[in-house]
Amino acid sequence: MRYFTVLLFFLFSLSAIAQVNQLTQKVTGTIINDNTLQPISNANVININKVKGVTTNIKGYFELEVSVNDTLHIALLGYQSLRVKVTNDWLKNGTAKLLLTEKAIALEEVIVKKYDLTGYLEIDSKLIPDRENYRYSISGLPQGYETGDTSPGAFTRVLGSIFNPADMLYNFFGKKTNELKKLKQMKKDDTVRNLLESKFDRETLGVLLGIDKKEIAEILTRCSYSEEFIKTANDLQIMDAISECYEQYKVLKKK
Repeated sequence: MRYFTVLLFFLFSLSAIAQVNQLTQKVTGTIINDNTLQPISNANVININKVKGVTTNIKGYFELEVSVNDTLHIALLGYQSLRVKVTNDWLKNGTAKLLLTEKAIALEEVIVKKYDLTGYLEIDSKLIPDRENYRYSISGLPQGYETGDTSPGAFTRVLGSIFNPADMLYNFFGKKTNELKKLKQMKKDDTVRNLLESKFDRETLGVLLGIDKKEIAEILTRCSYSEEFIKTANDLQIMDAISECYEQYKVLKKK
């Protein structure tokens, strides 16, 4: 009986180890320019499901912790982003070659306008826009960033959405709980953090949160962020703004 118990425990341990290995494995791949067929270094490869990322080395090679059916988001400035799903075949067959396509970027004319000053302080002071957006600092960023309007409007908009099931914030914060929990994970991963800090297109952030990037602007508007901030902030700042609004929503929801 004792030997049977030991054998049963041994078999159970093997089964548990096999399940863990099946759940979490390492996938490898090489990122290549589809035109030149040359390896691409410093490409960002992010596991959307686990919110962990790596960058490719000089040979375009990467390896990343994954589970079957996880989705990888591959991005690099100047290239079209790529999303691929991790399959059993990929894990069994070894390294996969993934092709990235360069973007055709058309430069648009930029017109720089100056303020038409008169030389009279009393008049000129009224011509220059007066912005009252509150700005704070975030670790790792050289410049301050806006964290919302501290006027009563910022409070009442979030509070109002709690009692209005049709409100956009109510639907977003209520249905995207798992995605919003990723916000804290994003800050902990250097690759994800560095990628978001360098981007301004909301694409990667939209993928990680599972929403259309156009919705991001509406969310921030309803959280009382200024139009200037929404247009000029990088994706890391935008992520932090959404996170703050969500934390405020949770506190008010509990009350």
